[in-house]
Amino acid sequence: MSIRYLAVTVVSMMCATVASAQSAAEHIAAGDKATTALNATEALADYKAAIAADSSDEEAYWKASRELVDLGEYEPDKDKQKDYYADAEKLAKHAVELKPTDPEAHFSVARAVGRVALSLGKKERVRYAKEVRTEALETLRLDSAHAGANHVMGRWNAEIMRLSGFSRFMAKNFLGGDVFGTASWAEAVRYMERSVALDPNRITHHLDLAEVYRDRKKPGDVEKAREQFQMVIDGAITDYNDAHYKQEAQEELAKLK
Repeated sequence: MSIRYLAVTVVSMMCATVASAQSAAEHIAAGDKATTALNATEALADYKAAIAADSSDEEAYWKASRELVDLGEYEPDKDKQKDYYADAEKLAKHAVELKPTDPEAHFSVARAVGRVALSLGKKERVRYAKEVRTEALETLRLDSAHAGANHVMGRWNAEIMRLSGFSRFMAKNFLGGDVFGTASWAEAVRYMERSVALDPNRITHHLDLAEVYRDRKKPGDVEKAREQFQMVIDGAITDYNDAHYKQEAQEELAKLK
C-alpha cells in the first residue's frame, strides 16, 4: 500500500468518524426536541438512532432509558410495560458503564430499576429496592442538587414506611433488606420537599410530596397535602405523563374533602 493511499484511507476513516459523531449529536438534538414536545415515542426513536450512529454516546443511552420509563408508566399492556422497563434498565446500566461519573446515568438506573421492581415478588423487590437506593445516593453524591434523585429517595422512604411493621421486619431481618431500617417519614418529607424546592415546575414532585403528607398523617399534613395536590392541578404540563398526574391529583384531592 502506497503512503499516499494510506494517508487517503486514514483521512477517510477520520471523516467517517466525525460524520458519525455529528449524526449522533443531530439525533440527540432531535430527540430532545421531541421530548420537549411531549412525544416520547419519537424521542425514543431518535435516541436509538443516535446509539446506532455512535454506540459509545452515553447520553443517548440514558435519554432512551428515560423515554422508555415514561412510555411504560401508564402502558395498559403489562407484558409490553415489563419490556419497556427491562430495556430501560439495560440502557441505563450501559450508560453507567460508559460514563460512571455521570449523575444522570445513575439516576436513570434508579428510576428504571424502581419500575422493574413493581413486577417482582417480595424477595426480589427487596434486592431491587436496595439497588434503587444505592443508585439514587450515588446520583446525589455526584450532584447533591439533583431534583430527580431527591425525589427517588423521598419516594423510597415513603414506600418502605407504607409497608406494615411486620413486612418491614421480615424484609430487614430475613430478606437481606437491612437498609430498610434507615427509612422514616421524616426522611421521606425531607427529600421530597427538597425535590420540590430544586425543581418547583415539575408537577410530579408536588404529587408525590402530597401523597407523603397524606400518608404521614401528622397534624397539619392534610392541609399540606391539599395544597400540593392543587399545585399539580394548576401546574403547567411540561412532561410526558403530566396529564395523568393531574388526573390523579384531582381524584386524590376529592378524597380529602
